[in-house]
Amino acid sequence: MNRFALVLVGSLALCCAPLLAQAPPAAATSAPLAAATSAPSTADSIKQTYNNVKNNLLKAADKMPDDAYAFKPTPEVRNFGGWVAHLADAQTAGCSRVNGNPQAPSASSKTTKADLVAALKASFDICDTAYNGLTDANSNDTVQTFRGPSTRLAALAGNLSHDMEGYGAMAVYLRLKGIVPPSSEPRR
Repeated sequence: MNRFALVLVGSLALCCAPLLAQAPPAAATSAPLAAATSAPSTADSIKQTYNNVKNNLLKAADKMPDDAYAFKPTPEVRNFGGWVAHLADAQTAGCSRVNGNPQAPSASSKTTKADLVAALKASFDICDTAYNGLTDANSNDTVQTFRGPSTRLAALAGNLSHDMEGYGAMAVYLRLKGIVPPSSEPRR
């Protein structure tokens, strides 16, 4: 197994670990437990994690004020808007390849919050198609990525890992602006 595959498998394990740690729902009565339910499939687990990260990224992009899209903690790093553009472009390129219809990204040419959020939402529309099309049966199908042939599951796990990395950076930028990141908001 090559190093890239090991990183993807490790990332997948880390992504899904919180799902496995959730407690089962409490029984409504003291009657004997019904037959145990099965764990979600690998494809369903990836989709659930993708939707959680998607929601956090969209909320983070929305929470940052317009004038703070140009914010950089240091001169050497990209600004907040640059992170939104980077993630939108990576998703457009990656997920469109998984869908078999490669598209050229264009978010990096945008600078306003409205344009960048629209590009991020459009990239999620493309990724929604890719993740909704993932099944356990087709997860090992070969797809083209920017690195060459890969499995559908590995390509989408790589996208998910990249989204999490981007969200982590964006969360720091939000904190530096005194804004609570979406993943740290109180549960309702």
